[in-house]
Amino acid sequence: MKRANPATCLAAIICISCVTSSARAESLWDLAHQSKDLLRISTLFTAQDVRGHLSTDRGIDEAIDWCQKTGVTHAFIESFRDGYMAERPALEHARARFRAAGFDVSGCVTPTKIGKDSTGWTSIACYTDEPTQKHVQEIFEYTASMFDEIMIDDFWFTDCQCGECQKARGDKSWPQYHCDLMTRVSRERVLKPANAVNPNVKIIIKYPQWYDQFHNRGYEVVQETADFDRIWVGTETRDYADKRWGGDVQYKGYYLMRWLGVVGGAKCGGGWFDPFGTHQATYVEQARQTVLADAKEMLLFCYGALLQGTGPANVEKLRTEITGLFSLAKLVRNQPLRGIAAPKPPNSDAFNEQYVYDFVGMLGLPLVPTNEVRTDVKAAFLPVHALKDPQLRDKLGTMVSAGTPVLITDGLAAKLPPALTDNKNLLVLKVSGKPNSLLDLTREQLRPIRDKLLAPLGIRFDAPNKVALYLIGNCVIVENFNDEAVTATLEFKQPVKATKSLVLPVDGQADFSCTAGKIEFTKITARTLVALTY
Repeated sequence: MKRANPATCLAAIICISCVTSSARAESLWDLAHQSKDLLRISTLFTAQDVRGHLSTDRGIDEAIDWCQKTGVTHAFIESFRDGYMAERPALEHARARFRAAGFDVSGCVTPTKIGKDSTGWTSIACYTDEPTQKHVQEIFEYTASMFDEIMIDDFWFTDCQCGECQKARGDKSWPQYHCDLMTRVSRERVLKPANAVNPNVKIIIKYPQWYDQFHNRGYEVVQETADFDRIWVGTETRDYADKRWGGDVQYKGYYLMRWLGVVGGAKCGGGWFDPFGTHQATYVEQARQTVLADAKEMLLFCYGALLQGTGPANVEKLRTEITGLFSLAKLVRNQPLRGIAAPKPPNSDAFNEQYVYDFVGMLGLPLVPTNEVRTDVKAAFLPVHALKDPQLRDKLGTMVSAGTPVLITDGLAAKLPPALTDNKNLLVLKVSGKPNSLLDLTREQLRPIRDKLLAPLGIRFDAPNKVALYLIGNCVIVENFNDEAVTATLEFKQPVKATKSLVLPVDGQADFSCTAGKIEFTKITARTLVALTY
């Protein structure tokens, strides 16, 4: 028998591997195109990426190939960032190449190092300064001359308190002055001049993930959302324990995207997350929370960053979940939420309960983010933010008198009359000014809280901390954010028949039994999401 040449065999294996890889990329690219009306995947090429990666045809070829392998069908090509303006020939050539390859193409501006420095955040400008305003206008006129859609990355704010700002604000508070200033500059230096150059242009304002500080830095979400054509949301959460980037739990992306979805309605488009301070599991959890929150698009920031550090491994992991994310988007698209009303009035102060909503969501309490305190709800969670509502006491009294269970923080309780907080329908959650301390609550400590709040919904849920519950349409979704497997039980008052619709990651495990009205999870593996349809 003639022995095969080892080199020939190796070449054949490599060839087969290449064909398989190519077929997978083509399949994902085709699937992404077919699914983009449901969920579109995009990425950003920063102004520096344009200079370093999109200024040659070879670089553009590599970028297009990477996008196709990742299911990206929408490219944002940025004109300005960190004081650098990308050159027009490079921007226009990259735009043309991506369009020819079948991509949707939009522009982007990141207003950093744009003029006179703020006395606060590094790289942020003082927009009271007239020359800085003029420079902003020039940048947007330039960008609008090339793109019909422009995203503003989430640095469109100011916290400057220089002498010029102090004089201009008069007797206004700093939050009021900064909000009024950024609203005016947006209208006069961004929207009006951009539309004068290109009447077809649509401008997207992307809000950061630090929602409890919006009004303090000039983001007036109600007015700016009304003024701009569309809004986007920063859903990046990263590794909670990361020394540089940490501190945000995964539920933040979900809560914020849903909350701004209420504020913005049909204007609310996509969620944007990045690889910084993440590993594979936490990177894809950002994608899941974005899609769970009914985002129509998810943006992977950014091409250059995803080619280095943890980026390549994160992207490989994401590629394995993209098909599942399309399925998840289909399950939640435009479906009603059931759960516990969790209102955050716009421009409300958090005091020492910063981002408490995110930590409460990690407790297995299915929150329904809203922008106003309402009395016609089945259950509610109210932190100190609710003090923004001048009718809070009357509304709270109406709820508890009607038998509605309400969970309030100890910070809010301290500011209410004792007669109101003594009501049997009102529970006080001990936060002690440290929302992250809620992650230390045990399963036993959580049980009576969940039982009280979920009773009007006709369900009981039992699980460890850091296991989130979502009630969306006819789906029950449970996500285990722990690093170990957990058990959980979900009981309904009425008999249900549940079927498993989705498990992420693809190698995740979610074993359960369903008897009458009881769903018993005997095992949900670490960092795993399971969706059941009933």
